[in-house]
Amino acid sequence: MLQIEQNKSLKKYNTFGLDVNADYFTSVNSIDELIAVLKDDHFFDSSKMFLGGGSNVLFTKDYRGLIIHNCLNGIEVVNRDANFVYVKAESGEGWHDFVLYCIDKGFGGVENMSLIPGSVGAGPMQNIGAYGVEMKDVFYELEALNLATLQLEKFSNTDCKFGYRESVFKNEKKDQYFIVSVTFRLSLNPTVNTTYGAIQQQLSAMNVEYPTIKDVSDAVIAIRSSKLPNPAVLGNSGSFFKNPEISTNDYERLQNEFPNVHAYPTNNGYKLAAGWLIEQCGWKGKVVGNCGSHKDQALVLVNYGNATGDEIYQLALAIQDSVFEKFQVRIIPEVNVYA
Repeated sequence: MLQIEQNKSLKKYNTFGLDVNADYFTSVNSIDELIAVLKDDHFFDSSKMFLGGGSNVLFTKDYRGLIIHNCLNGIEVVNRDANFVYVKAESGEGWHDFVLYCIDKGFGGVENMSLIPGSVGAGPMQNIGAYGVEMKDVFYELEALNLATLQLEKFSNTDCKFGYRESVFKNEKKDQYFIVSVTFRLSLNPTVNTTYGAIQQQLSAMNVEYPTIKDVSDAVIAIRSSKLPNPAVLGNSGSFFKNPEISTNDYERLQNEFPNVHAYPTNNGYKLAAGWLIEQCGWKGKVVGNCGSHKDQALVLVNYGNATGDEIYQLALAIQDSVFEKFQVRIIPEVNVYA
């Protein structure tokens, strides 16, 4: 039975650890419960926000409306062929828990995305990715509830219009759907990807010559743990900003002025390392009031214990302005800001 709480603290429901309140709060464990609360006359005209792991949101103030906490759980194999297995996960499953499930079963494809915070349902919205692999590379289809019709609809890889930390659900379909489940197409004969970042170096340090998917996952976990703070210890949302993409002409201009600029070629130009840009502006390790840029990774903004969401937001704006002033490049938050 649905339980509606009033004036609910969201401190333990967001990884920044911000002590903001929601006017109303409920947890849903099934589609029927979700539809019931959406049909409730009391909340029909209320603002609503779906919250999963709370790792991709910055609350700058109390939420005036209804928070619906996604607790849909479950993982099952729905199909397989000679080379691939199709695994369906409910959207409330923790992403890293899902990755560990796949590794335990020998299903390859998601190991490079180990330890990304958040829930399975947030993955397609953001087209999450790490160490050379993105959600779109392993995505098969998803099922979503149309919030206007309250009917379930399926979206293919093409339907989702995946881009760099982008999807149809962040653009033309924004706030129109609730992602119910995601089905992944994973390899039964995995070929590991160790070419990106420091994975190969970490594997060498682990004395691993012929890595398995578990070895790659362990390496990614070690790398991420060494430079990204644990939200349970120090409030943060992981990478706060996207890596900006610029044209080849803009990159050549930038390289002439800053020969050591960190960038990676893409199909449309170059992707700049936002962490490097921020660090060059002197923010890495800088503490401003109760928040700051992390000492090991400038891209991560942290709450040192008593920060408000607005403090962190003002810090983010100051970082954006200084990067633009120095490089004429605009960095955009990856985190959703409720302001």
